[in-house]
Amino acid sequence: MPAEPPKLANSTRRLRLGTVLALSLFVTIGVRLVVLQVATSPEEAESLLALRERRLSTVELPAPRGSILDSSGAVLAHSVEARYVSADPENARLQKDVPGIASRLAPLLRVPQSELVEKMQRKQELGRWLKFRYLARGVDVAVADKIEAMRIPGIYTHSDERRDVPGRDLAANLIGFTGDGLHGLEGLEARYDKLLQGIDGKRVFEIGKGNLNKEIPGGYQQYTAARPGNSLQLTIDREVQYQVQQILDAEAEKRDATVAGAVVLDARTGQVLAQASYPSYNAAKPEKSTSRQRIDVPSSVVTDPGSSHKAFIFGAALQEGVITPDSTMRIGPAIERGGYAFKDTHPMKAGTEMTMPGLLALSSNVGTILIAEGLGKEKVYEYQKLFGLGAATGEGMLGEAEGQLLEPAQWSGSAYGSVPIGHSVSATLIQMAAAYGAIANDGTYVQPQLIKATISGADGKVTPAAPPKSHKVLDPEVASQLRTMMEAVVDVKGGTGGAAAVTGYRVAGKTGTGKMLVEGQYTSHNASSFIGMAPAEDPRYVIAVSMDVATGGGGDVAAPAFSEMMSYTLLHYRVPPSGTKPPTFKIHP
Repeated sequence: MPAEPPKLANSTRRLRLGTVLALSLFVTIGVRLVVLQVATSPEEAESLLALRERRLSTVELPAPRGSILDSSGAVLAHSVEARYVSADPENARLQKDVPGIASRLAPLLRVPQSELVEKMQRKQELGRWLKFRYLARGVDVAVADKIEAMRIPGIYTHSDERRDVPGRDLAANLIGFTGDGLHGLEGLEARYDKLLQGIDGKRVFEIGKGNLNKEIPGGYQQYTAARPGNSLQLTIDREVQYQVQQILDAEAEKRDATVAGAVVLDARTGQVLAQASYPSYNAAKPEKSTSRQRIDVPSSVVTDPGSSHKAFIFGAALQEGVITPDSTMRIGPAIERGGYAFKDTHPMKAGTEMTMPGLLALSSNVGTILIAEGLGKEKVYEYQKLFGLGAATGEGMLGEAEGQLLEPAQWSGSAYGSVPIGHSVSATLIQMAAAYGAIANDGTYVQPQLIKATISGADGKVTPAAPPKSHKVLDPEVASQLRTMMEAVVDVKGGTGGAAAVTGYRVAGKTGTGKMLVEGQYTSHNASSFIGMAPAEDPRYVIAVSMDVATGGGGDVAAPAFSEMMSYTLLHYRVPPSGTKPPTFKIHP
């Protein structure tokens, strides 16, 4: 008989032995799991979790910030490729020479050595030692490459972004700027920070110890993708904005203005095509500017509008039937109310009869006060609110001022004289531009808008802004009558707004000279303005210009700038010249 084979050569026995070993292994693992879950003390479990946490490394994945675009999609502010530099404070080799490493990095990152030392120190948050801390963000790629080449233990670079403003000072007072963490600090960057910011992602992975302080292939990993921020498309036309800024800067410097502002509105839609401030600043280097340079003048500087307020009194009086375009009025050189004498800059002899266009053309204080008395203080206040005074327009700017109205119950004796002619009233330039927009738009007030649409950072979907609010102020026929009367301001010889004329186009508007309010106190300067529309017979655009100057009224300070801005705007949008000539006006019947 052949010899019996060895025991392990028997396949049946091998199978039985393998089964026993496998079952023993599973039982051992099962017992260990039970011990860990049931028998292990809370302290031991916490120790195991802490051990695992120490083996995990986290890398932040910054979300790209959305862009700010003009109405055509041209970039006004966007993020460009950069790098961030970070430190792992738990790296033992880094901790051996923190001051030395900080001194090597400080000149490259342009961050004080002391600040870098603080960021490299070990730190606990919520009971965990931090393994990731930013040293600098928005670092130039070339600088990050130099740092990477230095191979400093515990110092890392990774993809990041930096805010770039191609136009530098173009619409800078509107756009604002971001800080080191790419959070908006001023302007639209701050107002819409959450929309633009996006949500950062992160990558968590397991690393080894000591010299094997690297990612473990096949180890624990968790990846959360960054969600890009949305972009903001403005109603601003960068070409119109540029020209308006150039004109405003030149005229403001010529007049030695402390501040100045200009607004260009589409009369039909309320869209803000340009909103300029003087002085301005380079939004790419905001640290080199002052707080005064960064103010958005049209939405935050408050003045009493002066005579540009008179258009509202005439409009209300026409609407209420107090006057007609053919009415006349006898006036004198001055009128006393509340013990205060209100005089005309073009004084007339007592009993002089004047037309309504004539009163507007020569900006008669006396005539306007008498018309307002025919309305009554309650109606004056009602129409002030209808024209949008006393409340922020909501155009989209952060911290927009509301201005202030004097309620009828608060009127003193002198208020019957001061309020109608635009004193004891305060408003921003954007409020005044929107109010004149109602006159231009056949009596319908349309809320001014800076935001045209938002664009999703995820899929590029364009969501138009909500339609602007609107309400009726004047009947269309009344608005047309008022516009025609306001043409006298520009066309009548000796009228206060002659310098606002635009060759080939009929212009309606009004001059104003008031005072700027600073912390509740009037300055000694003149807030000189001109607000108008063209073509007067069918207005397409409203432009408001204001400058704070030592001397001079709206007619000689702001009207010339208006003329240049309106001329460019009409030609830029190819608006045909007026097909009719303005009527012939009479100052006296």
